[in-house]
Amino acid sequence: MHRQTLLNLLTKHRTRFMDEAAFITRAIRFVQQYDDCFHCDLWPAHVTGSAWVVNPKRDQVLMLHHGKHNQWFQPGGHADGEADILRVALREVSEETSLEPQSIHLIDDNIFDVDIHTIPASHRGPQHEHIDIRFLVEIDDSIPILGNDESNDILWVPLNQVPRYNNSRSTYRMLDKTRAMR
Repeated sequence: MHRQTLLNLLTKHRTRFMDEAAFITRAIRFVQQYDDCFHCDLWPAHVTGSAWVVNPKRDQVLMLHHGKHNQWFQPGGHADGEADILRVALREVSEETSLEPQSIHLIDDNIFDVDIHTIPASHRGPQHEHIDIRFLVEIDDSIPILGNDESNDILWVPLNQVPRYNNSRSTYRMLDKTRAMR
């Protein structure tokens, strides 16, 4: 799969949020400019994939306490050169929850949200940006979720409690979109 698939998804994605609309424009320009946009050693940025995970009632989301960044996030990660960013997002959910792929249900194969955020410099490399392409998935919240060694904790969080764990603008955007589905 080539980056054209991602460009098609980005071009098709519509949002009512001005900040996300700007991220979409920036993401399209970036993906058009860099053939290797899916490689995590591309600086100043690279494409990542993640998933906003909801339960069947759409009243809780799955949050992971990321060990490296000491923050709560949705599951996601580096594409590692994989151009199928939807497959990346689903792989990351499976790896970070330790659930089999058949327990993870894609709600829609269109983009749910686009965010561009800064990652601080570390031993892995300089400060850079993640162009995060997010999809919406569902997991049955009655299934035990073990997580993996990348996270300190993993929790189902009621929608009204999510800002206590992560109060970023992008989280508020995804919460607003989730509430609109209910």
